[in-house]
Amino acid sequence: MQPAGPQAKPIWQTSAFLGAAFVLLWSTGYPAGKIALAHAAPFTLLVVRFGSAGAVYFALALAARVPWPRGRDALASALVGTFSLAMQFGGVYLGIALGVSAGMAALIIGTMPIATALIGLALGEPIHRAQWLGFALGVCGIAFVVGDRIGGGSASLGAYAALIVGLAGISIGTVVQKRLGSVVDLRSGLSIQHFVGTLLLLPFAVHEGFHNDGSLAFALGVGWLIAVNSLAGFALLFVLLRRGATSEVAALFFLMPPVTAVLNVFAVGEALTPLKVVGFALAAMGVYLGTHPSVFGRRS
Repeated sequence: MQPAGPQAKPIWQTSAFLGAAFVLLWSTGYPAGKIALAHAAPFTLLVVRFGSAGAVYFALALAARVPWPRGRDALASALVGTFSLAMQFGGVYLGIALGVSAGMAALIIGTMPIATALIGLALGEPIHRAQWLGFALGVCGIAFVVGDRIGGGSASLGAYAALIVGLAGISIGTVVQKRLGSVVDLRSGLSIQHFVGTLLLLPFAVHEGFHNDGSLAFALGVGWLIAVNSLAGFALLFVLLRRGATSEVAALFFLMPPVTAVLNVFAVGEALTPLKVVGFALAAMGVYLGTHPSVFGRRS
């Protein structure tokens, strides 16, 4: 009688399930953010979002009596808060507020896996042939999905520069989180990250006069962003980066625009065209190749 092998993990603990949940939850932030931005200035919205989420994580950390990061670990959490939160979302929300279309914003931020891979490559993290092919397919998929919305909006060069800042923020922050912040407890680490993001954006919110209309739509939008995106979404990203390579986790971002397009069918009545379906398929193939580097057997 052969000894029993290791028991399989419950499906909700597998990386595939966690990755799918992360993509779905993160993607809801685009329509929720669009709704909330119609009722508040961008930095005001972010300060409310990050400050509230930081307070929740702080309370969870205190209740569980988890250790707080010190020295290099605390610095890593602060850097992630600077790049992944303040820099990324400050740039994206400002760019959209200044007139960049949602399609163009999705296209620019959707190239994050490539930017992250290049940073990781410079730091010695190998990229496989299958991943490079996956990156190419992912970009093509995003272009198909958002192609009919790229031309919307009338934005200045400053608005596009803000999006590039956002792209740099999420790319650098993801690498820092993987390489330096993975040993920190999720609750204390994310508390520091959100409080740092809040403090860095606070002067800009003050300049805006904390502008918001106090409407129910604003409350519901920011409430969703706090509970679903900042709490659940960032927690899943934290766990996924702890488990996998930076480039493999980053590849999931290729699915954000396609999934957002599907969500917009229900959220704002946007049509799901055949072109978007093709884009979804290409992006999905890109994610598969980007997260299964053994497909071609050898590294590039």
